[in-house]
Amino acid sequence: MSYHAKPGSFSRRGFITAAAKIAAGFVISSPIASFAAPFRYHTLSFYHTHTGETLDLVFNLKTGKPEKVKRAVNFLRDFRTGDVHQIDPRLFDTLCRLQMECGSSGTFEVISGYRSPKTNETLRNATNGVAKKSLHMQGRAIDIRLSDVPTRELGAKARSMKRGGVGYYAKSDFIHLDTGRVRSW
Repeated sequence: MSYHAKPGSFSRRGFITAAAKIAAGFVISSPIASFAAPFRYHTLSFYHTHTGETLDLVFNLKTGKPEKVKRAVNFLRDFRTGDVHQIDPRLFDTLCRLQMECGSSGTFEVISGYRSPKTNETLRNATNGVAKKSLHMQGRAIDIRLSDVPTRELGAKARSMKRGGVGYYAKSDFIHLDTGRVRSW
């Protein structure tokens, strides 16, 4: 004796089989989805050495842009004059990738972000090594340390990424990163 279900209805066995397949799909897909989700966003933590301010910035790896750009622009302002300038999103992308490459969960200690032309000229007259056409004046450079990575190692890792300019200043214990052509000093 055989049982034939009406079109559009399930037999008990068919229902149990379908339910098992759906459940198996959730079991298999859930870990994959939860594994992939954290890699879409990366949080960058900053501490500004001159102002004492802190900032946690969520960076979207998919779009290559930080969330809350205005807060980041204000945080990286010229702390001497208060002037603000757009910051190249590729700079945040480089910081994000650098931190991930280093396996770091530390805080970026910012020495200098944007510099107004006036500040840049003042620094050029007071110290050596400040470029006349510094990319700091275009919002394309940052001077940093990373709290849980030795600065020499951070500089070496940044150079190996070949994503722009990298300068290592051992005496002052920081590195310069920019989104210009690939070069190092």
